[in-house]
Amino acid sequence: MKRFFLSFSLMIISLCALAADAVNWTITLVDDKTDHPSVKIEAKINPGYHLYAVDNPAGGSMPLKFYFDAKGCKAIGTPVANKKYTTEYDDIFEVDQHFYDGSVVFTQKLKPTSKDFSVNVEIQGQACDDHGCVQVGTAKMLKGTFPEADPKSNEADAEEVAALTEMTDSLQASEPFMTPEANLSGVEADKSWWDNVEAELNVFEDNPEQQSRSLWYIFIAGFIGGLIALVTPCVWPMIPMTVSFFLKQNKSRSKSIGTAAIYGGSIIVIYVVLGLAVTIIFGASALNELATSAVFNIIFFLLLVLFAISFMGGFELTLPASWTNKMDSKVDTTTGLLSIFFMAFTLVLVSFSCTGPIIGTLLVEAAATSNFISPAIGMFGFALALALPFTIFAMFPTMLKAMPKSGGWMNTVKVVLGFLELALSLKFLSVADLAYGWRILDREVFVALWIVIFFLLGVYLLGKLRFPHDDEVEKCGVGRFMLACISFAFAVYMLPGLWGAPLKSISAFSPPISTQDFSLYEGDVHAQVDDFEEGMRLAQQLNKPVLLDFSGYGCVNCRKMEAAVWTDPEVKASIDNDYILVTLMVDEKKELPAPIKITEKDGTQRTLRTYGDKWSYLQRSKFGANAQPFHVIVDKNAKPLAPAFVYKEDIPGYKAFLEQGKTNFEKSK
Repeated sequence: MKRFFLSFSLMIISLCALAADAVNWTITLVDDKTDHPSVKIEAKINPGYHLYAVDNPAGGSMPLKFYFDAKGCKAIGTPVANKKYTTEYDDIFEVDQHFYDGSVVFTQKLKPTSKDFSVNVEIQGQACDDHGCVQVGTAKMLKGTFPEADPKSNEADAEEVAALTEMTDSLQASEPFMTPEANLSGVEADKSWWDNVEAELNVFEDNPEQQSRSLWYIFIAGFIGGLIALVTPCVWPMIPMTVSFFLKQNKSRSKSIGTAAIYGGSIIVIYVVLGLAVTIIFGASALNELATSAVFNIIFFLLLVLFAISFMGGFELTLPASWTNKMDSKVDTTTGLLSIFFMAFTLVLVSFSCTGPIIGTLLVEAAATSNFISPAIGMFGFALALALPFTIFAMFPTMLKAMPKSGGWMNTVKVVLGFLELALSLKFLSVADLAYGWRILDREVFVALWIVIFFLLGVYLLGKLRFPHDDEVEKCGVGRFMLACISFAFAVYMLPGLWGAPLKSISAFSPPISTQDFSLYEGDVHAQVDDFEEGMRLAQQLNKPVLLDFSGYGCVNCRKMEAAVWTDPEVKASIDNDYILVTLMVDEKKELPAPIKITEKDGTQRTLRTYGDKWSYLQRSKFGANAQPFHVIVDKNAKPLAPAFVYKEDIPGYKAFLEQGKTNFEKSK
């Protein structure tokens, strides 16, 4: 197993090294202390690689992108290359690719606005060779000094600098206004649309159950995960062994029960501390950003595929044996409560090959809730389910006789979990695919893969498909037969989804139906616009209220709401006829025409680079919320007309929500 981890680590390191060595960057500041400094960016491209140009056509490889975060100066124009790129038709992408070979130098001119200046340079791009493509880039902070500018000698420059300063100040205000990119029928955008309305929103009856419901969901998911972990080969055999040890170690039954309770409590403490540590190390907001990041969703996808292969018997996923040996030695050298705690820690380490994939999946799901304590709550539910049997069997030892004996059925449980991990992994690949618009895993492709996975699961349960460590199934038991029927039925249920059927039961995992190339279904709801300012201008023109839908490509509950609530005929009719529906994806990766600097309520300065950044900031700054789905009805002046509606699959409640917004809008006229 150590060799596997070493090989896996070396593979990751080599891939990172490959990405770093494809292009070597040198960033320097030239002509410092003059009126015309510039940033010189030299890219040395390794033989065999192509570095794609800034204007590489859409549909081709990722174009080169430069970001200049300047203070005390401004960038003039765009970076200029010292040579022409090569143009070559690509048969795979079916476009003319623009790329550089060998080396290329880009020059970005700067203009003074103050004596001292700094500019943070960030570069992102892609380089490809005959074997594949790697992401390349770098970042560097440059500092320098300009001579004092003479405003009399260049009045035009002074006026331009003053205009730049005024624009920057307006964007860095505590309640910034994002300048609209287009005008709709002469309706001008209003700065007040971005004003904070938390006080007005709180006037309406809010939903105090939302946070508790989210935490209950995470707790229940963790508890179910713990129950599943119980019946794996790593944990199940440990229950009678550990309980028997407690009974023999203590002469009285009360002491045995107390010892088992302490043992179970220690398991809970260990896992809860693990959940808290994950959040403390990364932070709740960072975890949520990771949950919507393409890179990390791809990592989660690969990780779950790795777990699935492990569960199916491809290899054994274990922690280093030295860790377990160290815990065993601690148990032998300590006494009392500390000894029991180390026993619990040993169980956690020994059972990792079975519990690790379940815990990893749970932590990823908890991270997406944007709640600081969600990982800890999930770990508490998991540990509670894992610890209960040790205490219960210590209290009622005669129940041990009724426990099913260890055997091949436990390996079957692991393989079934492997199939489920494989199916779940596609959800994370889908999030990255949606956020970046790759369109490699559209809904029909996703559904087709799930049909295949669950059909093969049914074949496995009937004993017609075997994996390593599986016993030969001579006779199919009633339980296996019933589970196989359920798996086959689920696969058949999903077949209409290939032609656009809603498939509400998997809507939380599958891509939205809008990604389907061929669909016979017409009952879904579509947003009129996906831009806040454009939606408000449309509302002014049509004299209608606006239903703001803060959503996300990686938002499971958003898909559930769309499939379970919006497909109701009355709800759909009300949204289509009475409202301007504006859907804002907070994990949208499409870049803004130009980065926008903002200041958060806590004084933190940030740069909004994507539309997702912009809509996420709008939700935080205007409504004081950060979780999705978040539906709020506003009037033509962007003032709330009803309480925000958060995740709840409640059709009557949502109808009342829409009716209240419509009624209050009519009154406001």
